Amino acid sequence: MNTTSFRPVRSFMIRYYSTEIPSKPRDVDVTKLGRAIVDDFAKIRAKYRTPKHPIVLAHGLLGFDELHLVGPALPGIHYWRGIAEAMRKNGIEVITTSVPASSTIKERANKLSSEIEKKAGGKSIVCGSGLDSRFMISRLKPPNVKVMSLTTIASPHHGSAFADYVFERIGPTSLPRIFRALKTLRIETGAFTQLTRRFMDEDFNPKTPDREGVRYLSYGASVDPPLWSAFYQSHRILKREEGPNDGLVSVESSKWGDYKGTLVNVSHLDLINWTNRLRWLVWEMTGNKRNFNAIAFYLDIGDMLAKEGL
Repeated sequence: MNTTSFRPVRSFMIRYYSTEIPSKPRDVDVTKLGRAIVDDFAKIRAKYRTPKHPIVLAHGLLGFDELHLVGPALPGIHYWRGIAEAMRKNGIEVITTSVPASSTIKERANKLSSEIEKKAGGKSIVCGSGLDSRFMISRLKPPNVKVMSLTTIASPHHGSAFADYVFERIGPTSLPRIFRALKTLRIETGAFTQLTRRFMDEDFNPKTPDREGVRYLSYGASVDPPLWSAFYQSHRILKREEGPNDGLVSVESSKWGDYKGTLVNVSHLDLINWTNRLRWLVWEMTGNKRNFNAIAFYLDIGDMLAKEGL
């Protein structure tokens, strides 16, 4: 395969910190953490610029490309619900990848690199991803693709206080037993311990420097979930330890490279268009205005990259 000619492509966790939860949450004004993005992506615009390089969409922890629950004969569930299709309709070459859901960052990065080499060999790309892509770009350096930029969205670059809390509660005695049980269910466990703040800031980040010539951009998100939300407990712990967060990742942990801003009132599931549509219906019926559309957000990222010549 010719490795001298490239066409750019975009692409978009032991030791633990203390998990003693402060008596009061960190009431940090989200506007003090960077640009607050309230409703910029509420609606899809009529026109968006098209980037000249392919965009690689790579899922995060526990993600997938397409999931078939009842066999391959029936349509599967797509991780990027409606997002990849909308981008393609806008003339963007989109490459989706799939890596092991909960293997170590290194293992996931190796699989990501292999898929990108296969699907985008000889091209320059831009990536929409997180820790796996950072490892791939910095430490694997696939030879037949040129990564022009990496855009990360609510990726835990500095780990998670919730991960610290969970491991502290489980304790070192019970942890091996739980991991053995998960492995009998064919669930890999390598990624979980790598989500701690100590691992990310004292191991991963020092060993994974930004690569010269690659543009690094990032977004975070913040939400205040209701009591019945699946994210209520994790959000509470993260808020007390790290401040504003989207239920899984804090704004502070999301920052890497050029921080483009915080998506306000947006949860981690909203970011990939997995929000329960009934929630938005009830939201609008009670007189509230919908403030975020994931498809509009990703189309705007493509538009932004096009403006920068990527």
